Order: sequence, then C-alpha cells, then structure tokens
Amino acid sequence: MINKNILEICMSPDLGGLELYMAKSSLFLNDCFNVTTVINEGSKLEDYFKSKVEYKILQKKSNIFMFLSARKLAKIIDTKEIELIHLHWTKDIPFVVLAKLISHKKPKIIQSRHMTMTRYKDDFYHNFLYKNIELMLPVTKQVKEQLIKFIPESVRPKLEVLYVGSDELKKQELLKLQNSGFHIGMVGRINREKGQHLLIEAVSILKSKGVTVNAHIVGNPMQESYLEELKALVKDKKLEDRVFFLGFVKEPQAFYEACDVVVLASKKETFGLVLVEAMKVGVAVIGSNSGGVVEIIDNKKTGLLFESQNAKSLADSIEVLYKDETLKKSLAQEGQKKSNVLFSNKVQFPKLVEIITNL
Repeated sequence: MINKNILEICMSPDLGGLELYMAKSSLFLNDCFNVTTVINEGSKLEDYFKSKVEYKILQKKSNIFMFLSARKLAKIIDTKEIELIHLHWTKDIPFVVLAKLISHKKPKIIQSRHMTMTRYKDDFYHNFLYKNIELMLPVTKQVKEQLIKFIPESVRPKLEVLYVGSDELKKQELLKLQNSGFHIGMVGRINREKGQHLLIEAVSILKSKGVTVNAHIVGNPMQESYLEELKALVKDKKLEDRVFFLGFVKEPQAFYEACDVVVLASKKETFGLVLVEAMKVGVAVIGSNSGGVVEIIDNKKTGLLFESQNAKSLADSIEVLYKDETLKKSLAQEGQKKSNVLFSNKVQFPKLVEIITNL
C-alpha cells in the first residue's frame, strides 16, 4: 500500500454507469491507498461500501446552503489528511472546490469526466472552478477533444484519457428468456435518450418483412410516463408476444449471454459500458454511430453501427446478423478481443493507480 490519503466522492442520487464506476474505482484504489469515500444521504451506493471501505454520508445542500455541506466535507478532508480528491459527477465540482478552499489541507482535485461538454466555459465562474482542478480524465478521446475546445487553455486542467473498463466476469447460468429464436437485448435506464422506442420500431419493421425476433428490455424507468408510452407502442404494433420488459436485472452478464445481440440505441452515449460488458462475454453488439460508441465499435469488425435515431437503420443491422450467423460469430469474437485488451478494469484501474501515484 502506498501511504497516500485519497477521497472518492459522488453525490449523485442515481445508480448507473457513472455511480458504479465510482464504487468500483473506490474499492480497487483501497488496495493501494488509504481511501475514504463520501456519498449522498440515501444513496444507493451505500451497499457497495459496507464492510469494504470507510465511507461517510453527507447531505449536499444547494445554493446558499452549499457552504454548510462544504464545511462538513472540508472537516473530513482535514481529519483524514486527504491529499487528493477524485470526483466523478460534474455537478459536484462547485461543492468539492469550495470544500478544498475551506480546508487546511488544500488537496489536489482530479475528475473522471463521464459527461460530454457542449458549450464554451470561459466565464469567471467556470474559470475559477477549473483553476482548482489538477487533472481531468475524460472517458473517451471525443470527450477530451470537447474539453480542449470548450475550456480556455489558460485554466484548462491537464487531460488524460482513461477508458471505463469492465470487470472480469464469471461463468453463470444463462437467464431463461421467453420464446425461442433470435433474442435482442437492451440494458439501461428506461428513458427517451436511451432509445428503447427505436428498438420496438425496429422489431415492428422486421415483423412486416417476415423476420421474427424477440426484444428484451432491461432497466428501471426514469419516468413512468415513458414506460407507459413504450408499452402502448408495443400494443399498437401488436408485439406483445415479441417485446418484453424485464425490469432491473441484478446479474446482467447472465442476460447478455442469453442474447444473440445486444443493442445500444442512445441518442448520444458518452461511452457505452453496456456494449463493453456484452463484448466481454462474447456477444455481438450493435450501437448508434454517435458519441463514445464509435470508439468501442469498429464497424463490421467488432460490431455494427447504425444511423443514430433511425429505426429502419437499426432494423437493417439486426436483420444482417439474423441472417448471417458466421458474421455474428466473427463480430462477437473480435469484440471480445478488443474488450479484453482495451476495456478491462484489469488494464484501466492500474493506469488510474499510476496516475494518482505520480500526481
């Protein structure tokens, strides 16, 4: 163990790829450093830390009351003699910077940048924040290019791409899916940006061509109204016997392995961990040609890309793999190789340790 005191923080109330990455990185870093973790009151992340790593719970206030929460965080920083803060959620930046300035230790700040940046950050407020961040770790080359474009060079933190990885997976019993035949899987929060409606439309298009497939949608709804809209679409297209909503699946690996192909249809996904996880277990993948997905899928080599927001394009890609078993197997094999080499936590987390050690 290197005698360095690290604070991992994520005050996000959600439980998705960003939050789970924070949990996994905290647990891995705890083998190398003295790690204290800070999460939000009522956070679903608490179960990931019990008996594994020391954690603190704060309630982050907003606006004028943020100062009170920042003082509590500053006290943790000083009590634990924190030398470096690793944050993940972009909305935590003001809170963490304020706590740093209040503290006596004045630790360095690094951020794993999971989100895109779409506009210039050249006002006084953002300049002040970025001056207090030592390093940003964008999760794709595309995000790095955005940070270079939108943050003025004079205040821009150092940048180093660090891909999100997938854990080493254990062999599990396959999840039993309804119906026989060709199975398409989709995993993620159920909201419009993730594009579940596109998959339903694609299944309908395929049905009209005499191509019968099964679609299985995994995830919790962010808005019940959108889930009801999806169910109404299924009913309208008469796909009740072909489209299934499975809710939250605790062990997605068992689901991936039961599928012929896994689809990510997001309008603009920053990374696409679902694809990496499916590739790792040897399943063919299809993703929209936008965002970080294009860094994961080499079209027609490690998967297929379809035109973003185009249900017909998605249907065409599914049909290709439905009809070509040899191609489907080839894409799955090459995707698995790429995932193991580039998108494995066994590769990426040691890089994070090296970065922190040298900072």
